[in-house]
Amino acid sequence: MNIPDELRYTKSHEWLKEEDGIYTVGLTDFAQHALGDIVFVNLPQEGDPLTAGEALGDVESVKAVSDVISPVSGVVKAVNEELLDNPALVNEDPYGAWLVQVEEVSDEEELLDAAAYEAHCAGEEG
Repeated sequence: MNIPDELRYTKSHEWLKEEDGIYTVGLTDFAQHALGDIVFVNLPQEGDPLTAGEALGDVESVKAVSDVISPVSGVVKAVNEELLDNPALVNEDPYGAWLVQVEEVSDEEELLDAAAYEAHCAGEEG
């Protein structure tokens, strides 16, 4: 399982990367593996408000539909339009295929570093 050290993670399996006040959100390698082949993504629009701990959209796989939980509160700056046409990119490169970028961030969920996230995942695999 790939867990890059430079990212932060949620217990609901989203990753978060902050650069110059812009927060990029995606699904982790653990999430895409658990979901199986992703066939559809439903994402918010640019300018939509997000609330930490609430769904920002969902992903549909061959197994189920799962909510994507926002790790931060803020405003959607950008949406990865490429995923709308090719949702399988999340399976191919979960840390390259980001979902949304968020600005004006005012609140964060409890975030985990790579080591804590790895321990969390190990507990779920049990």
